[in-house]
Parts: sequence; C-alpha cells; structure tokens
Amino acid sequence: MADERYSSTELMICLASRTMADSATAFIGTGIPMLAASLAQRMHAKNLTPVFEFGGTGAILEKLPLAVGDMRTYNKGLHAAGICTAMEAAQRGFIEYGFLGGAQIDTYGNLNSTVIGEQPSPKVRLPGSGGGNDVGSACWRTIVIMRQSPRTFVSAVDFLTTPGYLDGPGARERAGLPADTGPFRVVTDLCTLDFEEKSKRMRLLALNPGVEPEQAQAATGFELILPEEIGRNAEPSAEELRLLRDEIDKDRLYI
Repeated sequence: MADERYSSTELMICLASRTMADSATAFIGTGIPMLAASLAQRMHAKNLTPVFEFGGTGAILEKLPLAVGDMRTYNKGLHAAGICTAMEAAQRGFIEYGFLGGAQIDTYGNLNSTVIGEQPSPKVRLPGSGGGNDVGSACWRTIVIMRQSPRTFVSAVDFLTTPGYLDGPGARERAGLPADTGPFRVVTDLCTLDFEEKSKRMRLLALNPGVEPEQAQAATGFELILPEEIGRNAEPSAEELRLLRDEIDKDRLYI
C-alpha cells in the first residue's frame, strides 16, 4: 500500500541505510547507495568508511556525489587512490559491505546487469558489470537494492554478471571465491530478504509497511522461503525524511 508521506524510493534508502553498521567499510555505488551511506553517517554510523570504485576512501558525504568518480567521493577522506587500489582492497578482505543493483536476480542472489535475452542477439543490452563482479566476488557481505517484480526476480538470470551463491551451498568456494562471503540482504520496495543458511536460497525476512506475504511472493518469479515469523520494517522516521529532503538530496536528484 502506498503511503503519501514518503515515496517507495525514500523507504528503500532508509532501509538500505539501516543495514550499514558503524565503523564498517562499505563499497558504495551510484544512486541509492550514496544516499543511504550519507544518511547512515548522519543517523547512526558516523564512523562508516565509504569506498568508491575510483578510489575515494573514507569521504564525509556532506554533499551528494553525482557518480563514483565525483570529487565529492574524496571529501575529507582518508585516502585518494585509484580503481585498482580500491578493487585490491576488496580482494584482500578489507571491505565488509558491498552495495549492488541489477536488472535481474535469482533465488541464489546471482545478478544480471549485462543483457536481457539470449546471446548472441539479446533483446536488450545493459551497462554491464562495471565493478559489480568484483564487489560481489570479494566483499564479505553484499546488499542488493532493486525494485521487485516477476521481471526482475527471475528463476534464472539471462546472464551471470555478479555471482551470488551460484547454484547453492559450497558453489562459491568451488569457484575459487573467498569462503564466508556472498549475498547478505536484498532491499526492495516491498520487503527485505536474506538467504537461508543451509540452502542459500532467498528468504523473506521483513515486510514493508502495508505489504503482505502474498504480495511479495506474487512479485517474485520463484518460490520464496517463508519463515514462521516474518518481521515488519519500520517506516522512515521524521528525522530520516528531513535529512534526505533538506540536506542530502535537496535538488531531488534521486528522491
């Protein structure tokens, strides 16, 4: 159910922000992750260390960057490096959270941001991996942010751009990826999801305000695991909305 007091985008930003722990490192992409990181620094995670693909590390996000190479990603930062250094930091295990998006996701958290349809003549060509494969392969916990529908939550991705749990338990390790890494949360306009420990399949964790389990399942192209107890995500607080609207995104670039 829509709430006129806030948009679904504002809700997703707040939910993503709440997943960012204080004193953690987080690989931040363009768009919602930037707003979420900025909100987290102002609300509960003032010691959050954002890492951007082009090398900005530890910036204080006083003004919203327009992209991962914007000069604001270096503002009062700890380190100004380059893309190779940023990716190497993730490969060395120094980055805890990675924020990702995509055009498709499957039950194991595999992401597609490359093509829709079959090669060599797909229906749609998308931007491709960028740093998505590196982030999903090397960061300890990846958090996916995307809108939920049967077109985006699919039984099998058309192209594997970023590995989730691949085809199930042990698959990441067999592929040579670091143990104990992989998808952690999926934040959508309907709910928050995680992944069952044994099967590595997507599980409904908490519903957004006004949403019922049947709606979340109807917007998913595969069967979700439904636990006995399903949580409820809190609405954006007045302070979260004030910060988003009056300080973080005053020009309404994203909200």
